[in-house]
Amino acid sequence: MQIFDSHTHLNDDAFRDNVQAYIDHAAKLGVTKMAIVGSNRAMNEEAIQLAHQYDNLYAIVGFHPEEALNYNDEEEAILRQQLADEKVVGLGEIGLDYYQDQAPKVAQFNVFKRQIKIAQEMNLPISVHNRDAFEDTYAILKECGVNNGIIHSFNGDDEWLNKFIDLGMYVSYSGVASFKKTKEIHDAVAKTPSDKMLVETDAPYLAPEPLRGHQNEPGFTLYTVESVARFRDTTPDKIADMTYQNALRIFGLED
Repeated sequence: MQIFDSHTHLNDDAFRDNVQAYIDHAAKLGVTKMAIVGSNRAMNEEAIQLAHQYDNLYAIVGFHPEEALNYNDEEEAILRQQLADEKVVGLGEIGLDYYQDQAPKVAQFNVFKRQIKIAQEMNLPISVHNRDAFEDTYAILKECGVNNGIIHSFNGDDEWLNKFIDLGMYVSYSGVASFKKTKEIHDAVAKTPSDKMLVETDAPYLAPEPLRGHQNEPGFTLYTVESVARFRDTTPDKIADMTYQNALRIFGLED
């Protein structure tokens, strides 16, 4: 079994002093590749450094909506340089967050659209953060003609699933999909087209069952794979292979 954790944060403080151990543990659980995701200049740089340090790691860099007020022309110029790195496979995580409310909506809209434009210019997929902002996230993606990207940690129902799939987006499931009471997400998992599904941890957040409440780590993608397999009435091996190949395709990688 090979699993691709399509969205994780080994560049987070929770892992910084023990990255090798987490990578080794992930390998024992079948997680052989990871996309390390940034959120600002410093986190982006650490993602790139990790990707160069380990052959099986790749970087996704961008400005998180919580960082919208820190985004400016200078930061954009540096971001463009980071995106040109050979180990960078996407732009993210970008999007909208109405839960934290750390930046006004107008600022979030502006930064989201500016980064979408850059991704389109550079022919890179985007990794989209959407928290309590389905309608506006969808509207901006549609307005900007986005058809190359990932809705990270998807937590919507099958109606929203269909809307994003119709745009051409991939949908990535985190540990939230394994939670016992997230029935709408279970239904969405069952209905997601096989060629548009990814799995992730978003570690150190959102640990899946049976480890919910603990610090998450990349190796725990295995438990999300097992949950997805149950909801789709198939085997973990098939889900692992399917999502692994999908990740290679969206990130433009060869195995």
